[in-house]
Amino acid sequence: MTKVSIIGSGNVAQHLIQAFQLDNSIEIVQVFARTKKNLAHLLHTDRIISDYSQLQAADVYIIAVSDDAIAEVSSALPFNNQLVVHTSGTVALTSIAITNRRGVFYPLQTFSKDKAVNFKTIPICLEAENEKDFETLSSIASTISDAVYKINSEQRKALHIAAVFVNNFVNHLYQMGNEICENNQVPFEILKPLIQETAHKIITLSPKDAQTGPAKRNDLKTIEAHQQFLTDENQANVYKILTQSILNNGKKL
Repeated sequence: MTKVSIIGSGNVAQHLIQAFQLDNSIEIVQVFARTKKNLAHLLHTDRIISDYSQLQAADVYIIAVSDDAIAEVSSALPFNNQLVVHTSGTVALTSIAITNRRGVFYPLQTFSKDKAVNFKTIPICLEAENEKDFETLSSIASTISDAVYKINSEQRKALHIAAVFVNNFVNHLYQMGNEICENNQVPFEILKPLIQETAHKIITLSPKDAQTGPAKRNDLKTIEAHQQFLTDENQANVYKILTQSILNNGKKL
């Protein structure tokens, strides 16, 4: 049985706790949380600690805290030569204090506190300084996910930026679309089947091949009509930038 301790009590930490508890080959030794009540619904309180000096022996210590806190937390750990990993998509492996063996255990997914996820489908990107530690991380990751990847720090940074485009930016565009609907007394629900089909298409098509719309068709008349309709300056600017990007992409053919 692999022994794991988690440091953190946020969304990522809570989802990892739930995923690990579903597999009998992983034992959650302890979870560090400054406020125990944040995790009381997931673990017995005797396994929740708030003092680093109480950390017991484990095969891996997973730091699941904000990016800015990773270096400080790793420096506060009261032991040496243990396998310590973080879950960040952007922070380099070397941000972990050199006193321990370092690695990355990055689940590439958006996590919300009250939204359940199926960890089996979530890609977990791994990095370690030596092969033995990588094998340990791979074994742990494989128990909760069917999609495990060996990714170095530079590749992980690229993945995180790409994720911002396909997740955060796209969601912001949903918000803009919702505002346009609300301002014109149109139910946003009408667009949901379109959203689902657009996301589903890239399972079988490349994003470039799945692209449709007036910019893809070089339909300048429709584009001009849309731009005249948009009175909100921010919406108009985003429309112009994205339209031009699609037009430019078409010229590369």
